[in-house]
Amino acid sequence: MRLTDASVAIRPRSAWEAMDLGVLLARRHAGLLMASWALLTLPLFGLLCLLLWQYPGWAILLFWWLKPLYERLPLYILSHALFGATPSLKQAFKALPGLLKPQLLASLTWRRLSPTRSFDLPVLQLEGLAGKARNQRLTVLGQRDAGGASWLTLVGVHLEMALWIGLAALLYLLLPQQIELDWSWASLVDAASGKWLWLEHLSNLLYVLILIIWEPIYVACGFTLYLNRRTALEAWDIELVFRQLRQRLTGVAYAMLLGLGLLFAQLPNSVMAAEATGSSCPLPDPFGPQAERLLNQPLNSQAAQEQISLLLDQPPFEHKESVTRWRFAEEAEEPSEEDIQAWTELIEKLLKLAEGWSSASTLALIFEALLWAALLGLIAWLLWRYREWLATFAGRLQLPQRRPPPAPTQLFGLEVSPESLPDDIPSAVQQLWDEQPRAALGLLYRALLSHLLHQCRLALKSAHTEAEVLSLIEPLQHVELSRYSAELTRHWQNLAYGHRLPPAALKDQLCSQWRQLFGQEAHP
Repeated sequence: MRLTDASVAIRPRSAWEAMDLGVLLARRHAGLLMASWALLTLPLFGLLCLLLWQYPGWAILLFWWLKPLYERLPLYILSHALFGATPSLKQAFKALPGLLKPQLLASLTWRRLSPTRSFDLPVLQLEGLAGKARNQRLTVLGQRDAGGASWLTLVGVHLEMALWIGLAALLYLLLPQQIELDWSWASLVDAASGKWLWLEHLSNLLYVLILIIWEPIYVACGFTLYLNRRTALEAWDIELVFRQLRQRLTGVAYAMLLGLGLLFAQLPNSVMAAEATGSSCPLPDPFGPQAERLLNQPLNSQAAQEQISLLLDQPPFEHKESVTRWRFAEEAEEPSEEDIQAWTELIEKLLKLAEGWSSASTLALIFEALLWAALLGLIAWLLWRYREWLATFAGRLQLPQRRPPPAPTQLFGLEVSPESLPDDIPSAVQQLWDEQPRAALGLLYRALLSHLLHQCRLALKSAHTEAEVLSLIEPLQHVELSRYSAELTRHWQNLAYGHRLPPAALKDQLCSQWRQLFGQEAHP
């Protein structure tokens, strides 16, 4: 396997992108894949139908159970075609017996219903692993793309069933009308009659034809999932880049060798010229860097070292100072160099410890700030969460609160303050109704707005419309009030905007309902 011969771009992909690559790969070799699958499965299906003619259900079940064996042929074709060695039909069928032998029993028994069958098949067929080595390899490969292989199998099952049912329905629609008249569903269900077995085998053939199109795609998608996982694990994309780089540099290497050969061809002349002039390469000093050198120069190495030491002993490199102090006669002697070194090491350790404590204090300060921020956030959340309870509690304690904005004194051009209303609103309405029905209905509507403002505490504004006032009444969950307000508003709009007088019987009805809802008082 040479990665440079791959017919697709070798790079890491997601599972879904890898399956999309499998679809494209199957489409590129669709003719060969479909022909090989048809030549392998159609004769086998015909043989099963002949042997089990009376049992078409068993025939299609046995054909379906042998699917893992058919899938090895498309994988063989795809694995060779991927690297530019597409086999012919003759070569593929010549290799088929060798493809069927490995782990035949396991593929048809406990591994038959594996949801990752298409992803596991390349490990068996291309790597030739079995037993414990196969399980370990699948564990490594299945850490990322096994889920995509399971979804591929699940989607494939539903796709096969949907296409099979669709083709069966199409077959039923294409049957001649005379055949539809002759059959009955009872005779179709009766398997002992054997009259309609050809129809069952024909419907089974539709499933076989569906697999000719779908199964190569299924195998190709599982193969590309396997390749994608190996690309990520073994860094195939990086290896491919290095191989391409080596191929590009191979031609340049010959030119470099030729140039070096021409360069070395000129070396003997230069060596002879060097001998003629008496020049030679100086040998390294056998005595090391401490030996005296440059003895024939005005300033040799020893004199230079003495001059350097003399400069270092003078300011600003060396600053000597004599310090005089009092001490007791029994004072101990001056500390030795070992004591000074021990104290110096102790001071250095203490300084390092202090540096550690400073960094630790910084870290503690950060944690302290985070804890304070968390505490303040928790307090803010509690205040927001229980804001309604706190507002009620503050009202009970008679704490100073923000005063609500003053209620409007006019709405829709009507005076709604309690002082502008009579004490007995229903009586005043009945007196005005006969002579001034507009004033009577307006008084009743003004009283309703005043009641909503000052007793129900509705936040009515001058910009509100009659419909918006009715929508604000609904949250009060007062059915009678909502019904009465809607009826009164409707009659008031008919009179105010449409100039249609209300019926005479409406006077007693609205006044009696007012007394039932609000009593005699229209305002607090």
